[in-house]
Amino acid sequence: MNGFLALEDGTIFRGESVGAEGFAFGEAVFTTAMTGYQEVVTDPSYAEQIVCFTAPMIGNYGVAADRCESGRPHARAVVMREARGPGWTDWLHEHGLVALSGIDTRSLVVHLREAGAMRAIAVAGEASEEEALAAVRGQPLMEGRALVAGLSTRTPYVFSDAGVARIAVLDLGCKQSILRRLAWAGAAVTVYPHDADPDELAGYDGVVLSNGPGDPEPLSKEVEAVHALLGRVPLLGICLGHQLLALATGHETFKLRFGHRGANHPVLEKRTNRVFVTSQNHGFAVAPSAEREATHVSLYDGTVEGLDFPAERARSAQFHPEAGPGPHDAWPIISEFVEELRAA
Repeated sequence: MNGFLALEDGTIFRGESVGAEGFAFGEAVFTTAMTGYQEVVTDPSYAEQIVCFTAPMIGNYGVAADRCESGRPHARAVVMREARGPGWTDWLHEHGLVALSGIDTRSLVVHLREAGAMRAIAVAGEASEEEALAAVRGQPLMEGRALVAGLSTRTPYVFSDAGVARIAVLDLGCKQSILRRLAWAGAAVTVYPHDADPDELAGYDGVVLSNGPGDPEPLSKEVEAVHALLGRVPLLGICLGHQLLALATGHETFKLRFGHRGANHPVLEKRTNRVFVTSQNHGFAVAPSAEREATHVSLYDGTVEGLDFPAERARSAQFHPEAGPGPHDAWPIISEFVEELRAA
C-alpha cells in the first residue's frame, strides 16, 4: 500500500505503508537515536508528533513487552527509511499506528533542520495530497498546547511499596523507565496526577517532576504547584519537570527550531567540566542563563540543561537520567537523589 508524508509547507515525501491504514496528524520531528524505536513510540513525550527515525533500519531486533514506556503508543505516526520485521511491523499494525517505510529520511531530516519542526500528516492509502495539505494547515500549532492533562494518571497509584525513601512522582506524562530507576535505587514510589495537591506531595521524603509533552508555559497551575513545593520538600525535575522548575524560579522557556531528540546529545556539567552524553526528547527548552543555578548546558546551543537550588533542595535535568534508552552517563542523578533522601 502506498503512502506519503505531507508537511505544512507543501513538501511531500512518498513511501510505502507498513502499519495501519488511514492517516495521522502531528508535528513532524526526528530522533537521532540508533536504538530504542519501541521506547520512542511509547514515550508519552512524543504525544501529537510524527516521528522520523534517522537510523536507516528500524525494527531489526524485534519487539518486547518490557521495552514499552507506557501502555500504548503515543507518537501519532512513524516514518522510516527501511522498516524490518515482521515483529516490528506486526506490532505497528496491532497498535493501529500509521507507519511509512521507504521515505527519504535523510532529505526529510535536512528539511526539518533548515525549516524547523512543522505540522504534518502521514497517510497510508489513497488520498488527495491537496486535501491533505489543506487539512494539515488547519491543525493547531505545538506552541501554546498544554497536553499533560490528557496523559497524566487520573488517580494516584503505588508503583513500588517498599524502600529507603518515600517519593511522590508528579505524572506529567511519565515514562515507565523513570519509575523503574527510582525503584531500583531503593525508593518507594507513588504516582500522582498532574493536578495533585502540593500539600499532599509535601508529605513525602521527596518529589520527582516527570517528563511530558507539549509547551510548558500554559501549565500555570503545575508551575504554581512547583513553586508551592520549593523549600518544603526535595525536588528532582526531569525534562518537562525541569522546565516547570525553571518557570517557577523565574527562568524563561522557548520553542526550539527542531528540538533535541536522540541518545547522543552532549551536555557540559559546569562545575567539573565533565561532558555527559545524554538521551533527550524535548521541543521546548530553558533559555541560556549566566545565573549560578544553571549547572548544565547543552553543547549544541547553550540552553540550560540542569538547575540546582541548594537552599530550596531542588534540582533538575533537561536530559533523561533514566536512559531509557540511551547512554548511562547520567544514571547517578536518580540514585544520588534517593540516597540523599535516605540519609536526611
